[in-house]
Amino acid sequence: MPSAAGQRRDRKIRMLRRGPMTFESDDTVETFSLLKATDDEMSRLSRDCMLALNLEEMRSIRRHFSALGRDPTDVEMETLAQTWSEHCKHKVFNGVIDYVSGRKTERIDNLFARTIRKATEDIRRAQGPKDRCVSVFVDNAGIIEFDEDYHLVFKVETHNHPSALDPYGGANTGIGGVIRDPLGTGLGGKPVFNTDVFCFAPPDFPYDELPEGVLHPKRVFKGVVAGVRDYGNRMGIPTVNGAILFDERYLGNPLVYCGTAAIIPVDRCEKSAEPGDLVVTIGGRTGRDGIHGATFSSIELTDASESTATQAVQIGNPIEEKKILDVLMQARDRGLYRNITDCGAGGFSSAIGEMGEDTGAEVHLEKAPLKYGGLKPWEIFLSESQERMILAVPPEHIESLRDLCASEDVEASVIGEFTGDRRLRVTHKPDAADRRITVADLDMEFLHEGVPRIVRTARWDPPDHPEPPEAGRPGPAQSLNELLSSWNVASKEWVVRQYDHEVQGGSVLKPLQGARNDGPGDAAVVRPVLSSDRGVIVANGINPSYGDIDPYWMAASAIDEALRQITCVGGRIDRTALLDNFCWGNPDKPDRLAALVRAAKACYDIAVAYGTPFISGKDSFYNEFSDGERTIAIPPTLLISAICVMDDVRKAVSMDVKAPGNSIYVVGCTGDELGGSRYYRMLGFVGRNAPTVDAAAGSGTMNRLHEAISQGLVAACHDCSEGGLAVA
Repeated sequence: MPSAAGQRRDRKIRMLRRGPMTFESDDTVETFSLLKATDDEMSRLSRDCMLALNLEEMRSIRRHFSALGRDPTDVEMETLAQTWSEHCKHKVFNGVIDYVSGRKTERIDNLFARTIRKATEDIRRAQGPKDRCVSVFVDNAGIIEFDEDYHLVFKVETHNHPSALDPYGGANTGIGGVIRDPLGTGLGGKPVFNTDVFCFAPPDFPYDELPEGVLHPKRVFKGVVAGVRDYGNRMGIPTVNGAILFDERYLGNPLVYCGTAAIIPVDRCEKSAEPGDLVVTIGGRTGRDGIHGATFSSIELTDASESTATQAVQIGNPIEEKKILDVLMQARDRGLYRNITDCGAGGFSSAIGEMGEDTGAEVHLEKAPLKYGGLKPWEIFLSESQERMILAVPPEHIESLRDLCASEDVEASVIGEFTGDRRLRVTHKPDAADRRITVADLDMEFLHEGVPRIVRTARWDPPDHPEPPEAGRPGPAQSLNELLSSWNVASKEWVVRQYDHEVQGGSVLKPLQGARNDGPGDAAVVRPVLSSDRGVIVANGINPSYGDIDPYWMAASAIDEALRQITCVGGRIDRTALLDNFCWGNPDKPDRLAALVRAAKACYDIAVAYGTPFISGKDSFYNEFSDGERTIAIPPTLLISAICVMDDVRKAVSMDVKAPGNSIYVVGCTGDELGGSRYYRMLGFVGRNAPTVDAAAGSGTMNRLHEAISQGLVAACHDCSEGGLAVA
């Protein structure tokens, strides 16, 4: 006879198999009077409803529905707005830019294709049979080869706007969301480590200078750290690499980068939904949290955002996501589904809309499990409630999937079917109604390809920052003490200690190293398959202060720094892949856009020179805060994350000196390049000469250093970054 606990579990499984508890929705479906609207009325509609659509996009929608002879429903308008949002469509990178530098004007048609994607294509072509990329720029994350059984998945995301309004919740769901990206890559990867990089205003920023509607940086700092900590630790995923930067220009817009790497079986990297497959949602229920998250992230923050946009911040539940992870690994290996993706920005609308782009889909909203009653159809379809995945399940496997989900206490609901007509059809059947009503009927081609391309102008005017005078500078000892005690250089151990570095048992080189394990390491080394000595190295490079002089060298140095960190622990740059995450101000302003163009051009030049392909990335624009009197724009900030496969982790080298008497060598050349340095910042200057990158020399240096480490000739190695040789 089953135990009492077993009987309770059986009752729970029977309850889940009967279906979820239901709540009544608000059946109101509105029609937008678009066909007869003036330009002013359409602009006001976009602004008031937080659609974040420009006038040309609104006109395009009006033309489309005018041809259909009807006005759009609210479900259709909201779906188009999130699909066409900057957050989802990357309209700046994919648009047309007239780049003006001096007397020269260059028209760039698709900056992403001309720089980031082209770098990867050129590198892969040059590498030929040595190409290790498996999947790039087509899935939720990038995939490279790892060993005969597994490939390696990696993705880094940002959650900036939500973290500005609710630091804990924004960061909590930021790491939760990026964990779901590898889960939704291929047929699902198993997460093996997390990374995080944060950019804040200084924690001692004067309270009396704080703009209205902005949280104090100290509160933001603590909330973000706690949010990432609580989600990652409870998921049982080690956080092994990261950085924290401070600059007053992050006051209204903190930057929260979160990354997750996973391993996936080599035969589980392809996926596709087929007509007749069931649309299944598993995991959390749908509520109002996160509504307009995609469009909210595509506009600037203002002093009113705190009171008008808090619904765009999602609510996280890591325990629910851990259960989903456990279910998916079993369902994947049993072949119970054909396609999978996560409900991120745009919720069901983006997940189902993207998965069904080549087939079409029909969705029945009344079948979606709700957190509470009163949700309107558009809210159900657009909600970004967390811990939800969409699966394409062959009908013959649905009962097995339901049983598996019930055994792990995970809700699974069939909410539609993939069709073959390339239309996104959304229906709703009110509880008292005799028939189902259609609340959205969109052509997939218009939904995904109908957004008009914008032509923007970028204008580069090189700044001329003076060099600090020689007279009056503090002495070397005082300068070093001030550098070591500055916010950007001082120990972050109290933050790093809050993260679990050991869970899963694969951490080889952890974030803190040295005799007392309190010194910051360069890169982390993880052994994802415990029966093997093959490992993964992860590092990052980020130098926004160089961008004040020239964003080209800012981007170049970020790549160079990440690769130097990989090399310092024993990695090979020819086994390394890169991720790019651009966080920028308003790209509609020519100077901001010119900085983006220069940074992207550097990404192409330096990545190709080093032979390190980009496999994934993300951009976040409109990171500016305005209170009507002033605008605070973040400095152009590019995070480069590097991931490398290491054949034998036993040869990894840490940064700490191992014994007295060891010789110290400086590898490489030092130039007159103090511009943007922490030393100059300490003196109150930017400087004129940012560090440049000689990739040919750097490649040779890194390759020779790798050989020395492989032969056991190096006991410790550390890269020179913030604070230069003195801090290193």
